[in-house]
Amino acid sequence: MRLLAIAVLIVSGVLLLLTVFRHKLGWAWLSVFGTHLILAALAIYIVNFSGVVTNLHVPLNPATIGTVTILGLPGVLLLLGLKLTLF
Repeated sequence: MRLLAIAVLIVSGVLLLLTVFRHKLGWAWLSVFGTHLILAALAIYIVNFSGVVTNLHVPLNPATIGTVTILGLPGVLLLLGLKLTLF
């Protein structure tokens, strides 16, 4: 079963690389995604340590960074609202 999972991973990785280079997407999308990822982590870090809202800490994990990467600044506000409401 493990060998099958590794084979699927390798085949999907090769097909992904083939798609990226075949359609001339290049590396521009990777730099844009990386920039968004870094800015998302920085935004969460600023919210955590700025002291604007006391006793509020949004963890830096893949789920929160992914939310802020996709949604931008409204994603930070969404996470703050969820944190205040649910916890």
